[in-house]
Amino acid sequence: MSEIKKPDIYKMNLPADLKKLSTAQCEELCGDIRKILIDTVSKNGGHLASNLGTVELTMAIHRVFESPKDKIVWDVGHQAYTHKILTGRLKEFKTLRQENGISGFCRPDESVHDAFISGHSSTSVSAALGIATAMKLSGDKTHHAIAVVGDGASTGGELYEGLNNAGKSDTNIIVILNYNEMSISKNVGGMAKYLSSMRTKESYQRTKGRVERMLDKTPVIGKPVKNAVRNSKNAVKNMILHSTMFEDLGFHYIGPIDGHNLEELEQGLMAAKAVNKPVFVHVNTIKGKGYAPAEANPGEFHGVGSFEIKTGNPDVVLSDSFSSIMGKELCEMGEKNKRLCAVTAAMKYGTGLQYFAKRFPERFFDVGIAEEHAVTFCAGLASMNYVPVFAVYSSFLQRSYDQLIHDMAIGGCHAVICVDRAGIVGDDGETHQGIFDVSFLTSVPNMRIYSPSNYDELRLCLHKAVEDDSGICAVRYPRGRDQSLYDTSDPVSTYVYRHIEGAKVLLVTYGRLANDLFTAIEILRNRDIKCDIIKLVNIFPIDNEVVDIMSAYDAVLFFEEAYYCGSISEKYASICPNVAQFAIDGFVKHGKCDVLLDELGFSAEKMADTVEGFLKDE
Repeated sequence: MSEIKKPDIYKMNLPADLKKLSTAQCEELCGDIRKILIDTVSKNGGHLASNLGTVELTMAIHRVFESPKDKIVWDVGHQAYTHKILTGRLKEFKTLRQENGISGFCRPDESVHDAFISGHSSTSVSAALGIATAMKLSGDKTHHAIAVVGDGASTGGELYEGLNNAGKSDTNIIVILNYNEMSISKNVGGMAKYLSSMRTKESYQRTKGRVERMLDKTPVIGKPVKNAVRNSKNAVKNMILHSTMFEDLGFHYIGPIDGHNLEELEQGLMAAKAVNKPVFVHVNTIKGKGYAPAEANPGEFHGVGSFEIKTGNPDVVLSDSFSSIMGKELCEMGEKNKRLCAVTAAMKYGTGLQYFAKRFPERFFDVGIAEEHAVTFCAGLASMNYVPVFAVYSSFLQRSYDQLIHDMAIGGCHAVICVDRAGIVGDDGETHQGIFDVSFLTSVPNMRIYSPSNYDELRLCLHKAVEDDSGICAVRYPRGRDQSLYDTSDPVSTYVYRHIEGAKVLLVTYGRLANDLFTAIEILRNRDIKCDIIKLVNIFPIDNEVVDIMSAYDAVLFFEEAYYCGSISEKYASICPNVAQFAIDGFVKHGKCDVLLDELGFSAEKMADTVEGFLKDE
């Protein structure tokens, strides 16, 4: 491609053509990319603020390094939209997070430029170190593995496990810390304060430069003087900065660098590339850069639905949801129970705990992106006769399996896990679908699990779990609002059984699917097929009364918005041979919730068709 005054991003061979452009041309491209990001996310939803903050950084990475020979690993991957645009997915970018479109996270099966799967936090350094080690073992001494880490990931323990090994690895690994003082909720903890203090150390960089220039002009005669000069440089450094934690771990430290200055970024990354040993690059960025509403409210624009670009207002604001109802009810309970505590892992607003945090700040704890620590922390609270309620997304709770067993269950701790985003969550795809919590929670001894289908049941189950039960209790509920239409009975915490005279088929489900299954029964009634229904609320342990009811039917069809292996339906099927399972087999891609549920056979119409087809085959 010949030199052009104003580059047309749609006509470029990316990322190769980036190296042919001037800095000024790249800066123009950065402006175009921000417009593409805002326009696309305003329509499709997604992660906006984090991506607006990493445009220049991504541009610099692709100008300095050679992807896919150099492997770029994005932590979480929610800040990799510009990376997608610059690696051949510009034309498809309008399909972001849409069914059959490109993912909102990194996927190696989507592009060779996505070096590693992403979706959960604090994993990038470990993955990049594995890649860098494989390069070294293969004899590749030229290329690098680059981990791009947001400062929110610095609250996750796995990051430090990776850093501890990477610093002494003698591999070509480069860790880039994108520091913007925000993760999803505001960063908390000692590491956040440490990183924040690094901003003030820019004085070290300036002073070091002046000292080095002065020393370069000083006549050096003999080795003793050279050693004195070297020691003086180290003394100045230690006086101003002492040492960084990253240097102590074995990294060569570069930074802080202005993350919106392309020339500085490229100089810093070129220096890192030349070191050929573990390097830590500290980059300061502004989250939401270039879009005033996102700069002003980066937390609100971390993950958004569609919104109006001019005002920044979302198209739809949910007046209620399972998350907010849980949070508000917990506040009411906290008024009466002074030993009730609420815990989150950097998801205060996502889980509805902002209400509790405001009313009872001394009993609210945000531990950062550290789900393992959160569970053990709750176990510690419980050991002192406090009642911790840990609100966490289903897919993130997966990270705490060992702590649930070792720290909570064995010790007999009474704690409540509010499993938010249980079941299909939609646009975030495989890494976020909450379909595995049933399988792994039911493998923990003395675990009790509730799965309410409406707000009244949620309130009741929360009270039961906190006030009446012992051991570990999980209350799981879906993303979004209560859409129940048919079940208007008084809430119960066990099960709801509806019998129709003459019915010989029983349909069973729990949680969100109950509403559609009630609709399916009406559809089947119009087809002259009579079915009874059980809606489970306390889904585990297995209820012997439910077993007795199931045993009386010719056929039982169990529909379950959870992974097939280890599911509740599998457990009932092992006892009752007349139970047929209809659960989820494998991972679930991204798409709209209602579309995905229909494809999985869980819409009312599809469940009715399944029942009718099953009976015809009998």
